[in-house]
Amino acid sequence: MNAELLAALLVLGGAILAVVRSVLGPTFYDRVLAVNVFGTKAVMLLAIIGFIGDHNRFIDSGFLDIAILYGLINFIATVALLRFVESGRYNS
Repeated sequence: MNAELLAALLVLGGAILAVVRSVLGPTFYDRVLAVNVFGTKAVMLLAIIGFIGDHNRFIDSGFLDIAILYGLINFIATVALLRFVESGRYNS
């Protein structure tokens, strides 16, 4: 088993644990944090898949661009959700 595949499997395992935490989290903030961690693991997995699929042309593969865009969307969505909850318009 090569190192890239092992890294992808470990990241996938962490993503599964984050999903479990988002379902079982005792508070709303634990669930939001777990969903944010899942998004981060998805970004890492996209970058690893791009690296595995295209060793010679990693920058041109497109997976890195998608990973960066997804990371930005993940960050903005987390901040927006927490500001919405902080405003008092959502009762957890």
